[in-house]
Amino acid sequence: IELVSQKSKLHPKPEGLTLQYGTAGFRTHAKHLDHIMFRMGLLATLRSKKTKSTIGVMVTASHNPEEDNGVKLIDPMGEMVTAAWEGYATQLANAEQDSLLKELKDIIKKEDIDMSEPASVYVGKDTRPSSASLSQAVLDGVSSLGGKTHDYGLVTTPQLHYMVCCCNTHGCYGSPTVEGYYQKLSQAFLQLTQNALNRTDDQKRLLVDGANGIGALKMREMEPFLRSELQVVLSNDGSSGKLNHMCGADYVKVQQKAPQGMNMGVGERCCSFDGDADRIVYYYTDSKGCFHLLDGDKIATLISTYLKELLTQAGLNLQIAVVQTAYANGSSTRYLEDVMKVTVCCTKTGVKHLHHAAQEYDIGVYFEANGHGTVSSLLNNAILQRQSPGKRAVKLLESTINLINQTVGDAISDMLVIEAVLAIRGMSAQDWDAIYTDLPNRQLKVTVCADRRVIDTTDAERRAVSPEGLQDTIDTLVKKYKSARSFVRPSGTEDVVRVYAEADTQESADSLAHEVSLAVYRLAGGIGDEPKPLH
Repeated sequence: IELVSQKSKLHPKPEGLTLQYGTAGFRTHAKHLDHIMFRMGLLATLRSKKTKSTIGVMVTASHNPEEDNGVKLIDPMGEMVTAAWEGYATQLANAEQDSLLKELKDIIKKEDIDMSEPASVYVGKDTRPSSASLSQAVLDGVSSLGGKTHDYGLVTTPQLHYMVCCCNTHGCYGSPTVEGYYQKLSQAFLQLTQNALNRTDDQKRLLVDGANGIGALKMREMEPFLRSELQVVLSNDGSSGKLNHMCGADYVKVQQKAPQGMNMGVGERCCSFDGDADRIVYYYTDSKGCFHLLDGDKIATLISTYLKELLTQAGLNLQIAVVQTAYANGSSTRYLEDVMKVTVCCTKTGVKHLHHAAQEYDIGVYFEANGHGTVSSLLNNAILQRQSPGKRAVKLLESTINLINQTVGDAISDMLVIEAVLAIRGMSAQDWDAIYTDLPNRQLKVTVCADRRVIDTTDAERRAVSPEGLQDTIDTLVKKYKSARSFVRPSGTEDVVRVYAEADTQESADSLAHEVSLAVYRLAGGIGDEPKPLH
């Protein structure tokens, strides 16, 4: 512990700076993060000693601008770190220099950690200019508490989650190397696409926007493993553009338009990764030049209906559910429940809530509308082997489960699952899009003077409890429109209140979103100019 005191002086905390470990870990301008990284190295070491397992630390700020950075901790099974330890992360990050040791000893005492236990921490980073020195600070933190590290260098966030899970399952989940990851996924993909008949080169072609980030780098590395069964045309590959600037999944989803630097032909399948490749959205343009987005809801629908069919064909009586948040488009919920008879469960925004809820089912499919999601499944090869191993549906299920990175949302893995399902079903992007039609919607942000947490919600964030009168106002406004709903919630990642509205026409959705924004501005203490109408 005394070594920590010396070493932490090399990573001093700026006085008065406080940060909160949120949905996505810590995230802010890179220049404020050196001390945080060192301390997360310390915390990961304690977590490793406590769980007697390998812990991951990923240096990334995902879809944020290039000058930002951030850090996330990964628990033994490749999942997000537990809530109690998020609290410790915040505590440790905000301790002034002279009380760092006291806070550290507090955690050791509270968690009854045996400091003689060995510790092992896996570290990865994205392609941001600041990531090299910041990941070095994490390594310093681990070594000052005598932990062992494995520095994976440049990896996507989901690759590091995968490595941690492989390590702690002693290879049952796969081999903890980047090559092992490519081999496991590509093998499953090639087995699935063998079941697709007469695919033309056009059908094998996919335009990928790499967001000028780590996903582009790793996609290039993976290409040879796919043996031309997928012909990737990569744009925004990081060779010239800036990370996440006018490209990437978040840009496409929010702007509802194609990224810069991508030449899309009519009807061509296109997809975008985000900055650390844990989110993906699909899109295409139709013959009229109209842009069509296939977001997380469409992805969850495609994958869950495919899995449901396979379960039926395999004669497996298992429960499959789709876990959504309040942001899921009303049309997707109706289609899943009424037409496909799939269980739908709604939870709070944030991947950890979705992941947790998905684990309650035999197969849980979860995607946030922004394209972050995966499938968690109790099925493993052993269970499937005991069924009727000769059955085609069982083999397909086995390959599909192997293709999915169950630890966390993974753009590369999700992309391969989608490509395989479309190929097996012989579907184009248009066919997929036509499964159901999204209700027009609009998302807005309102900045409030106090803390964004003046807004408190219940019912999986679908209703506001405070400030008083806000929910009644929203209810009244919603009644004015057809097929409408709206909700507000404090953002998990930035200091704003988010407003969502949907209705039968875009004009109505825009108008409802604006009226609700005004209500938030007036009742929750908005700052700056009053929100202006969109039209």
